[in-house]
Amino acid sequence: MSVVTLVGANSCSDNFLKVDPLGTLSDQTLANAAGAEGLLIGAYSLLDKVGGAGSGNGISSSNWVFGSIAGGDAHKGSTLGDVPDIVSVETFASNAAVGLFNSEWRVLYDAIQRSNEVLRILELVNDMTPEEKAQKAAEARFLRGHFHFEAKKKWNNVPYLDESINYNNGNLNVPNTEDIWPKIEADFAFAAENLPATQSAIGRANSWAAKAYLAKTYLYQHKYPEAKPLFDDIIANGTNPLGVKYDLVNFHDNFNAERSNNAETVFAVQFSVNDGSNGQNGNRGDRLNGPYNWGPAGGSGFFQPSQSLVNSFRVDEKGLPYLDDFNAVDVKNDQGIPSTTPFTPDETALDPRLDWTVGRRGVPYLDWGIHPGQAAVREQSTGGPYATIKTVYYKGQEGVYSDATALYGIYTTISYKVIRFADVLLMAAEVEVELGNLQRATDLVNQVRGRMSDPATWVHGYIDNNTPGLGFSDVPAANYKIGLYPTAFPNPEYARKAVRFERKLELAMEGHRFFDLVRYGTVADELTAYWQKEKAVHTYLGSAVFQTGKHEYYPIPQAQIDLSLGTLTPNPNY
Repeated sequence: MSVVTLVGANSCSDNFLKVDPLGTLSDQTLANAAGAEGLLIGAYSLLDKVGGAGSGNGISSSNWVFGSIAGGDAHKGSTLGDVPDIVSVETFASNAAVGLFNSEWRVLYDAIQRSNEVLRILELVNDMTPEEKAQKAAEARFLRGHFHFEAKKKWNNVPYLDESINYNNGNLNVPNTEDIWPKIEADFAFAAENLPATQSAIGRANSWAAKAYLAKTYLYQHKYPEAKPLFDDIIANGTNPLGVKYDLVNFHDNFNAERSNNAETVFAVQFSVNDGSNGQNGNRGDRLNGPYNWGPAGGSGFFQPSQSLVNSFRVDEKGLPYLDDFNAVDVKNDQGIPSTTPFTPDETALDPRLDWTVGRRGVPYLDWGIHPGQAAVREQSTGGPYATIKTVYYKGQEGVYSDATALYGIYTTISYKVIRFADVLLMAAEVEVELGNLQRATDLVNQVRGRMSDPATWVHGYIDNNTPGLGFSDVPAANYKIGLYPTAFPNPEYARKAVRFERKLELAMEGHRFFDLVRYGTVADELTAYWQKEKAVHTYLGSAVFQTGKHEYYPIPQAQIDLSLGTLTPNPNY
């Protein structure tokens, strides 16, 4: 009788239908310190833009497509038909239907919602002190600020989503008509106030990283008086999350997997290899960017440094850059010269950062050997005369700092520096120029340049070219020279040019260039001159045109406009 009664009782209720879907966790399960931490790690995990809703070729924490290729640091290598979306970005022939934009949008807003989930669950947590909850909220808001910043600099007119936006509230369709800079500022300001100066891991945001990002947010809006005290404080007192005072390190240590988390790290995306993920936790977004068919296994030459970038590293008799006529003479390259023909690298004076940034024929490429000529091992028609270096590991690190299980591509633990201390110094120099402090701006630029004055920091030849693993000699690999500006910049116009050029050299191939040109207001002129220079070899650039008032920002993805039922509006002139 009791059995029948129980069955009858259950049959009269629909409670059994109210079951959470498999694979989900309820708020009650997550509403504790461990749950909040797990959600926070989930938000951090999308800093690499892998595993979210929009992962794919060309989607990377480094913005190598949207920042470097679009800005003239590099060309899209391989064939034009291989991931053609990237070519459309390079030539500014894109439209709202290009899938690359939708992928980037999706992963950023996925990450924003993950950040918001942390904030929502913290309201329900009872086993944390108010101070602990504030710190977790600060990390979540830092990440939310970062991901919104990424969206803002790409599309400008983007919606801001806070923790009140979710499916249950029925308010997912948020318009993109509001300027969201103030809300990004508020997120970084909260993070700066509530984060500690030190953290348990180098990959976590600390208060100094939040201050740096807040100052960068002011800089993008040309709020120079607001940015200056932050930069001053960071330069004088800032430390990385492990408590190490910010400083400049040997230039290439920033891109050496064994040393890339160092005193110069302000905020960086961390990667992991040989962890059972088949490389997916390595730097997957840059996995196609090694030298084409030579060096690290899987390199596809997708990220091909431009001749204009290489020419920028030419220096005069004082070791200073040619700010106006850097493209007047080409640094010698081997385009079209077969490997059977002798080739001597350029013997004119060059900034030593060049060969830590660009691989070129006749010069050691890390410990992989002398960068080779055109042959079966290196196809110039798709790989070009140059190769990127900053995302490539040393051969001696293979299988340890690269993933031995990955089937294709270069997966490494080289962290991507969203902000590094040299970047901070140059942003501060930019602020000082606009506030009329030209001596201070000069000193900051010289600080960045001065770290390359020690020949020990330059690329050197091998002890034996046939056996690179034996190490390096004391002989520099090329005619390197770098000088300091001897006196204060003479006027604001010259100072702007010098500071901006220094950013071009120091941060080359790191995804900043296009966004810098846009905020300088020089993007149309710079890219038009660049295409004019490059189109003789890269003929497809002959059709590239920059339309002022349109191409400063990318098109709002049509798929997102459709999903919003028209709430999102297209960017101007698209």
